[in-house]
Amino acid sequence: MSASFYTYYKIIQGDIEVKIGYRTIKTAIGTPVSISIAQLFGLTNYVSAGILTILCIQPSRKRSFYSAWHRFLACMIASVYALVFFELLGYQPLVLGLMLILFIPTTVLFKITPGISTSSVVTLNLYSSSNITFATLIDQFLLIIVGIGTGLLLNLYMPSLDKNLKAKQQKLEHNFSVILYEYSRYLRYKDISWKGSEITESEDILQEAIRLVERDRENHLLRNKHPYRDYFRMRATQLELFKKMLPLVTNLPNTNLISEKIADFFEKLSNSVHPGNTAVIFLDELKELRKEFNQVDLPTTQEEFETRANLFQLLHEMEDYLLIKKKFKDSDVKHSKSKKQIKTGS
Repeated sequence: MSASFYTYYKIIQGDIEVKIGYRTIKTAIGTPVSISIAQLFGLTNYVSAGILTILCIQPSRKRSFYSAWHRFLACMIASVYALVFFELLGYQPLVLGLMLILFIPTTVLFKITPGISTSSVVTLNLYSSSNITFATLIDQFLLIIVGIGTGLLLNLYMPSLDKNLKAKQQKLEHNFSVILYEYSRYLRYKDISWKGSEITESEDILQEAIRLVERDRENHLLRNKHPYRDYFRMRATQLELFKKMLPLVTNLPNTNLISEKIADFFEKLSNSVHPGNTAVIFLDELKELRKEFNQVDLPTTQEEFETRANLFQLLHEMEDYLLIKKKFKDSDVKHSKSKKQIKTGS
């Protein structure tokens, strides 16, 4: 099943769409399973196994392992505290409060605070027993194993996020292509119809993609690197450059030789946005553009001077855009001058 799999229900009265994800499905499966196992073993407070399972369902394998360990250790410490406090001072609400006052700082000390809620279940079970014996402790220990163990086993299955990340990559590259094309249109026709929605949409895509990448990394315990991590970070840096380019593009003069050549450059880039790395070809073209613009007569008015300054700043931002891609991965082009050997990409 893909990461985008969800079950949908419609509430007839309000026509409300409810989205049910994997954690919900795991919780719905794990809770009755853990309760059934606890009942099968004849454990008291068997319903608590279901509560422990609910508390242990996590969004990634890494978090699941850490959560299971923290909760197990917290439950063990809570059992010892409960034995000492309740048996020595009595089964009274005041004693329960005193125990928690000392127990919670202990979890902070050992950095297992996620286990507080889970251990509270065990603590209250021991409190309600009114008499902690060895058999009672064994009963609670088995309850902990069943509840936490069921949640841990369910969390071993995590759906692949590759399909989702690939879709975000394709959408992001489409947006980059549109942004570059709209820049070229403005330079040619001073077309102001574009609203810039692809820029804000790309920001949202990048935030969600980076979040998914981190979650997917946590699902692969033995893999430190992620194939999409550097990619989306690279695109995020490039997007910031797009935002810097926008005021520079709008401040260039009406159609002339300079703006036409830059428009051609932007349009060519817009048709060449893909995951590969052929930025070296465009860097060569940019170098040639600089040479051509350096041969243009020097500005004689303040307006021409400001235009020239914006032009060279825009070329600088474009160079940074391409250099970021060049450094992202090994070039797909063996010789920068062999422009016909491969479809260009940025």
